[in-house]
Amino acid sequence: MNKKTFLVCGLVSLSLAMQAQTKGGGIDNQMMQKITAGHSSAANRALANAIAMNSIDNLAKNFRNSGAFDTNFSVETPKQNIHNQHSSGRCWLFTGMNVLRANFARKHKDSLRVEFSHVYLSFHDQLEKANLMLQGTIDNANKPFKDPIVQYFFRNPISDGGTFCGVADLVDKYGLVPMEVQPETYSAENTSRMAKIISSKLRQFGLELRNMCQSKTSANAIKNRKTEMLGEIYNILVLSLGEPVKTFQYAFKDKNGKQIGKPKTYTPQSFRDEVMGGKLAGSFLMVMNDPRHEYYKTYEVEYNRHTYDGQNWKYINLPMDEIAKLAIASLKDSTKMYSSYDVGKQLDSKRGYLALDNYDYATLYGTTFPMTKAERISTFDSGSTHAMTLTAVDLDENGQPKKWKVENSWGPTNGHNGCLIMTNDWFNEYSFRLVVDKKYASEKILKAEKTKPVMLMPDDPLFDADK
Repeated sequence: MNKKTFLVCGLVSLSLAMQAQTKGGGIDNQMMQKITAGHSSAANRALANAIAMNSIDNLAKNFRNSGAFDTNFSVETPKQNIHNQHSSGRCWLFTGMNVLRANFARKHKDSLRVEFSHVYLSFHDQLEKANLMLQGTIDNANKPFKDPIVQYFFRNPISDGGTFCGVADLVDKYGLVPMEVQPETYSAENTSRMAKIISSKLRQFGLELRNMCQSKTSANAIKNRKTEMLGEIYNILVLSLGEPVKTFQYAFKDKNGKQIGKPKTYTPQSFRDEVMGGKLAGSFLMVMNDPRHEYYKTYEVEYNRHTYDGQNWKYINLPMDEIAKLAIASLKDSTKMYSSYDVGKQLDSKRGYLALDNYDYATLYGTTFPMTKAERISTFDSGSTHAMTLTAVDLDENGQPKKWKVENSWGPTNGHNGCLIMTNDWFNEYSFRLVVDKKYASEKILKAEKTKPVMLMPDDPLFDADK
């Protein structure tokens, strides 16, 4: 068969194949002609050549917005060391620890500093999430395997992502230890392989427990078997992260690193009480901006927590102007906050700058992106992906925010000296969660917090963990 005959046969076969696949809305020849019409202009060919050989972000970058930007802030909290979560999804934990160590320094008028161990709480977080998955499987063993809750546990048995609710439950239950007492390990900073190994074991264990429940095994036998399973998970965590310390000696240091006084012996719980003055539960509000749901209402996400015996993720839904008021009140009182964002949208990572017009993808591709925040959430196009510590706001002459600054956990050389600066327009479109002390909330917000929450399912597009 010569090349010409082969080509004709190929085109005929392609045409017949396309006709065979047009049932119920497939692409037929007529539709294909319309789809491909008008795409061979000289301008399009030039763009195709450019995009084929260059980064899309480099081509879409808004030159008029690529210069220096204002880095001065009218309201700013004291600076602290920038940490690095490396290749892990623990931004929620780093952000929570940022807030706690800043609160400690503020309490001591910046004369004392402390750095908390992340891996100590990472260990307990992974063990608690393993128990949550296994006990959740037991609780729902009578449901079909395709039930959304059952699928929720088996699809993602464990992850290192989370929210501030997890910080509160873990700190209140397991305490805190200094960073030098329990330093990071390779697997703490590079979690993917460990997570896959534990996930595989949990799926295996979950099936076994489900079968035991369905075969009417006694509750005591099921509990004993689950405990044995958690012993295996514990061993994997010990080998990967190191065994959590039980007691330790520690002396506090000033901001220059000079030791103050003699070392004392602590447990993680007694150390927590000394640096925090007590537990976190009940001291904070988690607020969220979700324009799909009614504002000034409290919502709770079923099974979205870190510990089985802890608190579900519960938040008050507020408009962005109310969230801004809470944040400004806290910052004016020199108090940093846990906050989370869809950080990948319009991020100029080299400059550490977030603005709605950093990149003009619409013009590059000759299209538009008109969805609202609510529409982006509903269609899984946007949602909270990353937690950072809100540290500063720049206000105009009327007290309205112009821009914000956050401490990030990607290392001190990333972005703007380890921080990101965002315009207020970007903040309104792509910020989602804020954790703030109750003392900054209005009576209207506190009243909403006390109402019975509306229960939501964990597969909602907005309820992915911060990573």
